[in-house]
Amino acid sequence: LPAGLSQWFPALEVLDVSGTGLAQMGAELLSLPCLHTLLAKNNRLGGPGSLPKGLGQAPLARSLRVLNLSGNRFAEVPPALLQLRGLRSLSLGGNRLHSIPPDIQELRSLEFLYLGGNFITSIPPELAKLPSLKYLVLCDNKIQSIPPQLSQLHSLRSLSLHNNLLTYLPREILNLVHLEELSLRGNPLVVRFVRDLTYNPPSLQELAGRTVKTRNVPYAPSDLPENLVRYLSLASNCPNPKCGGVYFDSCVRQIKFVDFCGKYRLPLMHYLCSPECSSPFSSASQSSTSQSESDSEDEASVAAHRMQKVLLG
Repeated sequence: LPAGLSQWFPALEVLDVSGTGLAQMGAELLSLPCLHTLLAKNNRLGGPGSLPKGLGQAPLARSLRVLNLSGNRFAEVPPALLQLRGLRSLSLGGNRLHSIPPDIQELRSLEFLYLGGNFITSIPPELAKLPSLKYLVLCDNKIQSIPPQLSQLHSLRSLSLHNNLLTYLPREILNLVHLEELSLRGNPLVVRFVRDLTYNPPSLQELAGRTVKTRNVPYAPSDLPENLVRYLSLASNCPNPKCGGVYFDSCVRQIKFVDFCGKYRLPLMHYLCSPECSSPFSSASQSSTSQSESDSEDEASVAAHRMQKVLLG
């Protein structure tokens, strides 16, 4: 960046240096107190010293609202960016990212996050701690699963996951009450592939814990060791409404295809407490013909009318 930039344009609010072959942004950037939009797409940023030192403590850290660094060479999200607490839009698409740092949760004002076109393989649960996030773009990566914690993104309206390696969605996706668009094309999740899911019998501790929970056996914290009290608090309810059971560590994994928008059937991962919660006419590993599939369709019907677009093709 040219020296004296802040002296020439002390009230600069928008700076676009995209497509200029830029490999480094200098310290002049730090003294632009009014800058709220910085566009630096399609450059050569990403090496050591690409961003000026002290970025997180500069006036820019408070004023910047939109930052677009797509089409560069970043192999990781620069830690300095995670100090820009006023950011509402962050774009790092088309870089060389392999992961999303858990500290992404520090960007509490973020409403738009674009990380498409990278090499990301997993999503950290901490991403769900962005209370204002409305648009999340993770397309064209190598993501194999979605953490159920994403259901905590209550402001989310659009979720782009196309061209990844997803084979199922967590059933908690139904809790995204404001979600209007879900893009899933280019994933293998529409193939009925799950035939070998296994069931590990519960331990004696879990069997005892299930009995305590299902029969409402009264107990006080003073009656049991602290670790057992904590264990009992981790019980999960079986999603089958006809069961009423609980599970702790041992459960039956099952893919159930539910109807969205009357047009698409999406596979949602369920965790049942026992094989008996699946169809008596098929094994727990056969997902697409289970009796509880109709239950999941009922469960999804409440959410289906909210989903305006489900893009599979």
